[in-house]
Amino acid sequence: MNQFLKYLGVIILLIGVIILAIPALTTGTSNALLGTGLGVILLGYIAHIVINKRIE
Repeated sequence: MNQFLKYLGVIILLIGVIILAIPALTTGTSNALLGTGLGVILLGYIAHIVINKRIE
């Protein structure tokens, strides 16, 4: 379980990257989708730092 928690922040970060890739691959760009992707990336970054400090 700790092995999964160790990489949870990175997984969230990659989900944010996938969300940001959707407008790049489609013809339309939506500011809401870009903002959501940014928010998920920031959440993953912060989660990665906090979780790794608590596990070690």
